[in-house]
Amino acid sequence: MNPNKALWEKGDFTRIAASMRESGDELVEKLGIKKGMKVLDLGCGDGTTAVPEAKRGADVLGVDIARNLVEAGNKRAREMGLANLKFEEGDATDLKPLKDKSFDLVVSIFGAMFAPKPFDVAKEMVRVTKPGGKIVMGNWIPNDPTLVAQILKISGAYTPPPPEGFVSPMLWGVETNVVERFVQAGVKKENVSCVRDTFRFKNSRPPSAFVDDFKTYYGPTMNAFEAAEQSGRSVELKKELDKLFESQNTSPAKSETSIAATYLRVTVNVG
Repeated sequence: MNPNKALWEKGDFTRIAASMRESGDELVEKLGIKKGMKVLDLGCGDGTTAVPEAKRGADVLGVDIARNLVEAGNKRAREMGLANLKFEEGDATDLKPLKDKSFDLVVSIFGAMFAPKPFDVAKEMVRVTKPGGKIVMGNWIPNDPTLVAQILKISGAYTPPPPEGFVSPMLWGVETNVVERFVQAGVKKENVSCVRDTFRFKNSRPPSAFVDDFKTYYGPTMNAFEAAEQSGRSVELKKELDKLFESQNTSPAKSETSIAATYLRVTVNVG
């Protein structure tokens, strides 16, 4: 099995995605969605941004490598009566079934960044975008002091080193890398822009309980705990993550969690 597929089908990412809905909707509000626009949401999970895109009248295709998330997304679309939204399995490095120049907007928020072969990912996103269309990515930033970069950094200290040739997904959070990848895909350098933005995680339980969600349902953290268990360090890992979540929680009610995470919002204008 594709290791990425195994990673994202592990656990149940919908449990983490539930804490991301509000920020997902706020992000989509910035995208200028118009009724009838054709939108591809890549690495879409169960629809944190795909659902609000469809609610604003776009015809949306969500593509994700994880079958369980595709099934969860289609269930959400049915329950909400969104006939203009469908989810399919697919690989961001090879979108072969999708025709050239078929989408007005390609969106990937913390999705395609995790696919291997980043140059192939950029090439495929550009290929399926109509001339005059746009690509918008949200990518976590390496070594950023805020939540997600720190979760991945802490987890990485407990897991075996990645295989030779592995390209860190976090490099999508470095502007020079982003520009290089899209330029190689045929986009002019001046048509790629990056700004720092904020995504907020909200959970109705205290930080330590929210950490338990990551431990139980989020593939990378699950892997870290499995490795830590083997080396007798799982209690240490839990303490580190509890400390991180508690220190970054800004909810006035300490029985709830509200944590902001900085990310790189990339906009690519496709000529």
